[in-house]
Amino acid sequence: MSLKWEQVIVHAQDPVALGRWWAEALGWVVVYTDEINELEIRPEADRTPGLDFVRLDEAKQGKSRLHLDFRPDSQDDQDAEVARLIAHGARRADIGQGDRPWVVLADPEDNEFCILGPSSE
Repeated sequence: MSLKWEQVIVHAQDPVALGRWWAEALGWVVVYTDEINELEIRPEADRTPGLDFVRLDEAKQGKSRLHLDFRPDSQDDQDAEVARLIAHGARRADIGQGDRPWVVLADPEDNEFCILGPSSE
């Protein structure tokens, strides 16, 4: 028996707006929306895993217990991606990470995510 990773659920007060923000930030496509309570995005229409944004009326409280990490190809790409995402509406977030090779950002609903440094492979 095996499992296939289908998606990550992201609770949001405005799931359609947040889902569209992430689709544009990642260059992904919207594969489902009811235009009120849910919006799902994927890298390509038939490629998983995806992100499914689902309405939750309460605001986020405290540090996220789960967040996404993204790794650009080089250090220059890390700096460029951080700048691009901040221009797109993300903000820098301090979650007590200190001086690390990754940058913690938050999306418009304050969900943290990281832009990692180059791989050491």
